[in-house]
Amino acid sequence: MTASDTRVRLLPSHLRRAVIGAPMAGGPTTGELIAAVGEAGGLGMIGSGYLDGEATRAEIAAVRELTDAPFGVNVFLLDEADSAAALDAAGGAAALEEYAAALEPVARRLGIDLARDPQFTDFDQDGTIAALVEEAVPVVSFTFGIPDADTVRRLQEVGSAVVVTVASVEDARRSVEVGADWLSVQGAEAGGHRSTTTVGEEPNLTSTVDLVRAVRAALTETEFVAAGGISTPADVAAALEAGATGVQLGTVLLRTPEAGTTALHRAALGDERFTESRPTRCYTGRYARSLVNGFVAEHHDAAPAAYPHLHVLTGPMRKAAARAGDADVPPLWAGAGWRAAGAYADRPAAEIVAELWDGAR
Repeated sequence: MTASDTRVRLLPSHLRRAVIGAPMAGGPTTGELIAAVGEAGGLGMIGSGYLDGEATRAEIAAVRELTDAPFGVNVFLLDEADSAAALDAAGGAAALEEYAAALEPVARRLGIDLARDPQFTDFDQDGTIAALVEEAVPVVSFTFGIPDADTVRRLQEVGSAVVVTVASVEDARRSVEVGADWLSVQGAEAGGHRSTTTVGEEPNLTSTVDLVRAVRAALTETEFVAAGGISTPADVAAALEAGATGVQLGTVLLRTPEAGTTALHRAALGDERFTESRPTRCYTGRYARSLVNGFVAEHHDAAPAAYPHLHVLTGPMRKAAARAGDADVPPLWAGAGWRAAGAYADRPAAEIVAELWDGAR
């Protein structure tokens, strides 16, 4: 056994409060939010999904300037062959062109052009993992896929705990088989992207509590946190009773002062005209739960399984709509419990972490 093998890697049970701040890529998760969750005894997570290796290093340095509390980094795992297979099954380049044509009226109204000929990108996946090996952060988590055993070993050798986000018992087992230290078990209520391990996969409808029970029955010794719809102390208590070691919070943190959530998104989460959230491919080509606005209602059924192609295609449109204050166009990511989460609007993140965990315990 080497010296690195003897290091104690960070598990949820090691935390003062086993609460993970979800890695909400694209802006909501800031260094300040990560620091606040960590100072409250939980674990904040950098969402590096759309960052390259150098940008990920910069984010890590910024968080280290803000806090001495442990934190982690989340990585999107993308596979070009899987992406191509999903797009081919959805109709190939013709389906992508047809969807782009359907979005042209929205683009014209916003005065912008959609991204042309969007291609596959893995957002510098290898560079990001290499940076994480060098930076040796306490936790590295993966979404959209299960890392290979060699990647897990490289990270563990520098002391990082490796976490995989899973949405099924099968993927939970596979993750443990490659050596994952713990899991984030994501139920159907989760806001933002569902962590299916293939682009073309239809996510299951299993609730967070039911999935937690099933994973605990299958993996009796594995630590994991429950993610999806955790918005109240009662939600936390239900997840723990079902067998989770801890919980992951996302939507309930979106309206905290520390979050980088846009003013438009914050307002929408409290807007009574939005009455439903649903998983949809219409923004990125991969299922992600958003409030149902005009864009979702109109384009949900037509969106092909084309990730990250649709993410690239719709990028200029989403940014322009946010700048224009048009809530009917951009994604308004929200878990199924977004209404209950409204009770914590504008409260500091540390207070929310403490109240939800302590109230459940």
